[in-house]
Amino acid sequence: MFVRVVLPLVVLGLMVYSLADLAGSEEEERGGLPTWLWVLIIILLPVFGAAAWIVLKQQRRRSGGLGPSGRGGRPGRGPRRPSGPVAPDDDPDFLWRLEQERRRRQQREGGSSGDADEDPQDGPPSA
Repeated sequence: MFVRVVLPLVVLGLMVYSLADLAGSEEEERGGLPTWLWVLIIILLPVFGAAAWIVLKQQRRRSGGLGPSGRGGRPGRGPRRPSGPVAPDDDPDFLWRLEQERRRRQQREGGSSGDADEDPQDGPPSA
């Protein structure tokens, strides 16, 4: 059963993965061969062609300085993340200014929320 069912499914999955990866690749990742030729190699030589594509692409990434995204950058370490807050609600200074604005608006309207023990002139939180 393994040879008749599972093995062909694994080979088919490897081919589909390789063809999808080929479709999303850049020209310099193809090793100088046109896309149509890679498609023929992968389809006509299912295991060898798919394995050759995967190995060649990995070697090109390592030797060419291409990162995991395949577009350069920091090889092997993933995309660079910003060092500061990503969104306004992650920024303590923004949240502090927002709270100060809310308190000023509340004072102008004459309302009170019960936050009398907090001084609106306190500085922003130190993060």
